Amino acid sequence: MVSITVYGGVCTIGGNKILLEDGDARLFFDFGTDYKVRAQYYEEYLKPRSGAGLRDVLEMGLLPPLEGLYREDLLPPGDPWQRYRSRPGYRGLDHVDGVLVSHAHLDHTGAMSFLRPDIPVFASTMTGVIAKAVQDSGKTSDFESEVCYVTPRVVEGDRLTTAPWQRVSYVRRPFRFADMQEPSPEVISFWNRAPGTGRRMGREELSASGGQVGGLPIRHFPVDHSVYGASAWAVETSRGWVVYTGDLRLHGARGQETQRFVAAARALRPRLLLCEGTRATEEPAEASTPVHEDDVRQSALEEVRTEDGLVIADFGARNIDRLITFHHIAEATDRLLVILAKDAYLLDAMHLASAGVPSLAECSHIRIFYDMKAKRDAWEERVWKAHHDKKITPQEAAADLDRLILCFSFWDVGKLIDLNPRGGKYIYSSSEAYTEEQMIDMDRLRNWLQHFKMTGMGLPYRRDDGSFAVEHPTLHASGHAPGSDLVTVVKEIAPEVLIPIHTEHPEYFAEALRGEPIDIRVPKYGVPIVID
Repeated sequence: MVSITVYGGVCTIGGNKILLEDGDARLFFDFGTDYKVRAQYYEEYLKPRSGAGLRDVLEMGLLPPLEGLYREDLLPPGDPWQRYRSRPGYRGLDHVDGVLVSHAHLDHTGAMSFLRPDIPVFASTMTGVIAKAVQDSGKTSDFESEVCYVTPRVVEGDRLTTAPWQRVSYVRRPFRFADMQEPSPEVISFWNRAPGTGRRMGREELSASGGQVGGLPIRHFPVDHSVYGASAWAVETSRGWVVYTGDLRLHGARGQETQRFVAAARALRPRLLLCEGTRATEEPAEASTPVHEDDVRQSALEEVRTEDGLVIADFGARNIDRLITFHHIAEATDRLLVILAKDAYLLDAMHLASAGVPSLAECSHIRIFYDMKAKRDAWEERVWKAHHDKKITPQEAAADLDRLILCFSFWDVGKLIDLNPRGGKYIYSSSEAYTEEQMIDMDRLRNWLQHFKMTGMGLPYRRDDGSFAVEHPTLHASGHAPGSDLVTVVKEIAPEVLIPIHTEHPEYFAEALRGEPIDIRVPKYGVPIVID
């Protein structure tokens, strides 16, 4: 029997956790953090307690109650599962053969932090490298971000604490790269490197995927998204091919990769398609017109050319397409693009995985902001050692503001106190998905901009009806296909069964695909969909 059980991505955007079972074979498509559920209970200064292990995240519904799936070192003493065995969706999972990861955004990978570290992870090389670079340059004590390697915990009294670093190494997850027969020496060296100078890295080695998970043949397809390395997957089951889109778009810089995936998926004559629907709405399909990256470049270039003072560019940390766009704008306007150390660390890592990512050493218009920190981590010291000639201090930046494009976000605006600009332009070129909490941050951002007499461009705002919109929408290109393109993708692939996931509007597909010979099944949390 073949079944699909959706534990994340049900009538919501993100948090995908999709279990595919075929006989004894079991695998997940993604295992991400559901930020919508998390935001109901937690925020920046209220987080799940690492000392409580799995207790908080299970109690508040951040993880599905799947006994046997999660890290034993995060289980508190006693029988922690006793209170969760009556929860909806509870079941025991004695084994899982792997997780097929679509891309490195945490709403698709973050909850892997809690998975048993012996479960193999299948991903593109770029996705693995990005995930490790982000984990390296984050807080190593954050047990919600242990995607590539785990800091083991031990029981101390009635709580969990990290094992002594002198005696216990990081435990590395077994990553299997689907697009590389043999990882390069440069990638292996990066993968083997511990983030700091204390705890050592474990012995688990990288390898190629081998083309199977739990005895089921798998295929990997590059697709275009707002992060490099994004993938779609296909698994050949006893009832035919099951295809998973991950997140994708047709209008990005690598839209041809998505088109090739669609053609290849159609050739498989899939029994079932799991399709994302981030931008599926109840509006007519033809009403959605996507903004392309070239549109963003032209709009942002015009904004920079018409500004004599400081320019700040705010975009997603892993949106390298957007970074390249602003690098071209810096070259065209004879400005310097100033990035943060964590951006430089990520760029260096990504260049190891693909020569298509610019080499930071060869980018003459890029500088790295040397901000005021009492202590610098080992990964950051590596950045300064490799790129000492690109360092720019706050004092140097403050003396030359009208030649700079600073890659700052809301979380970096405190650094403006050191620069003390009086005027300039803040170009918001980030996500089109807004929550009430994000809008509160935008109100704070406007206060900062007003204080320094800067003009905000492309900022989100509240309409009179309470919905959200953005000023100057051509300053951002979405990482997701609009509804009309999603419908085209589904029609071209022509599956027998469609399961809409990663969407708040699964009913959109039923209306838009009316008359098509496709059986549309809307998933319910924890309820298996059986494929006869």
